[in-house]
Amino acid sequence: MTDLVRVLIVDDSAYVRKVIRQMLSRSPFIEIVGAARDGREALEMAAELKPDVITCDLIMPQLDGVGFIRKQMARHPIPIVVVSVASESGELVLAALDAGAVDFVQKPTALATDRLLEISDELIEKVKVAAQARPAVSRAPTPPVVHRAAATHAFDIVVIGISTGGPQALKLLIPRLPAELAVPVAIVLHMPVGYTELYARKLNEQSALNVLEAQGGELVTAGQVYIAPAGRHLTFRRNSAGQVVTYLDVRPLDTPYRPSVDSLFHDGCRSALWNTPHCGVHCAKCIARARSDRLPTRRYGAT
Repeated sequence: MTDLVRVLIVDDSAYVRKVIRQMLSRSPFIEIVGAARDGREALEMAAELKPDVITCDLIMPQLDGVGFIRKQMARHPIPIVVVSVASESGELVLAALDAGAVDFVQKPTALATDRLLEISDELIEKVKVAAQARPAVSRAPTPPVVHRAAATHAFDIVVIGISTGGPQALKLLIPRLPAELAVPVAIVLHMPVGYTELYARKLNEQSALNVLEAQGGELVTAGQVYIAPAGRHLTFRRNSAGQVVTYLDVRPLDTPYRPSVDSLFHDGCRSALWNTPHCGVHCAKCIARARSDRLPTRRYGAT
């Protein structure tokens, strides 16, 4: 990255605005162009400053974060990274993602000094990635689409790895899959702990398929969508009856993210688990983060 990412900070707390400015200023590739106290002020400053990325709190006076995101996306879509207290605003975070926010960073209840480095690294990375996103206004799910063309490959499972913009993309993709889908779907996306279950429930309400957060031990069956829980890798095993089941583990510990796309794709494409050597792989963003020497889609003959 050579161009500076110009960032507008939106938060009603002067202390938080100061801390976020300090965190982002650690990167030589980020320039803070302004800071707004609420959604109304942010709309004015975004129009004037034209930032590349906006960081936004959700609970604010005058115009809250969700309201701001909706208005900003209607005026001029800009990548927005939500920075909010997870334990107090789970529903709001999903509403913000629905409105067009591209990512979310969990803000601790107290920005303690010993947590700043951890939060800073995550926020810097997500802001830089968000700068490459092309946000769009969320649309109502379209009816399921069934392709009648003859298949050229046999698929046993579809595995999906997705990161920035993932929640919105899945809400467009999964509801388009028909209830009679002949294969299961397994998904890794990046969300803080405590959000994947809520997200899976919301996605299930919009889909003909049964969408759930994997708990470990579920039979992997056609027409089911298994979302990896935040903080644990989703893979597969065979039980004593020879059936393929979901398997959750914190290991390996050396992956940049947990759940890991590498772990899912490794088992998702391992032919010993399935009746055929092929699996369908749809991947966005995360594939670029998987280490090139470990791309199992190449090693296991997936298409």
